[in-house]
Amino acid sequence: MHFTSEQRLDDGVLEREFTLGEIPGILWTPTPTPTPTSAPAPLILLGHPPLGLRKMYPRLVARARHSAAEGFATATIELPGSGDRPRWPAVEQARADLRRAMEAGEPVSDAIIDALILPLVDKAVPEWQAALDALLSLPEVGGPVGYSGGVISIGIRLAVVEPRISAAGLFAGSFVPRAMFEEARQVTIPLHVLLQWDDEGNDRQAALDLFDAFGSKEKTLHANMGGHTGVPQFAGDDAARFFTRHLK
Repeated sequence: MHFTSEQRLDDGVLEREFTLGEIPGILWTPTPTPTPTSAPAPLILLGHPPLGLRKMYPRLVARARHSAAEGFATATIELPGSGDRPRWPAVEQARADLRRAMEAGEPVSDAIIDALILPLVDKAVPEWQAALDALLSLPEVGGPVGYSGGVISIGIRLAVVEPRISAAGLFAGSFVPRAMFEEARQVTIPLHVLLQWDDEGNDRQAALDLFDAFGSKEKTLHANMGGHTGVPQFAGDDAARFFTRHLK
């Protein structure tokens, strides 16, 4: 991990951009900066849609600041094929097929969903694990670790294969391949799932079926009226309490 920039935000949160090989990322740590004798901050990995870190930055930094106020470090990385990373022709084609289907008012086929999501999960999850290795080597960052938001299939895979993640807050706002339902049955960590009831880009029944499939003994579905971007502030507060309960 190589830090490329550093700035102190106006609320004292330390923001550091980094690269991990070819992967850009951002780490936010709360203030005051931990001393050598203080306990490291628990870590929340901030997931996001594949729109690029620069486009997502305002929402990510808001989430990071809110988490820092609760004593958490947060970090995120650029997803494969997004931002300044090399384009991914197969996924670009799947995105184009998805746009065409939605603009035509046609059902989105399983083939399009699989082509869009499964390669992303297969590539992104090992990258998140490599980032976690590097982040937990820093003296100011420690466990337990949570995962929050982003492409829900990435969160599912991470919850299954990464034992260092103790709890996950998932956003039911992205397409889910049928194969991920079997993986969902293997998830056992505590879950807080957010569903926007009128999400124009999400199959509500599929989201409910996915929640039912999760194998976790502790799982909460937080459903609100409104579209994809209409998440109320109190929903974020509830998610923060979930992570405080499980990571502290």
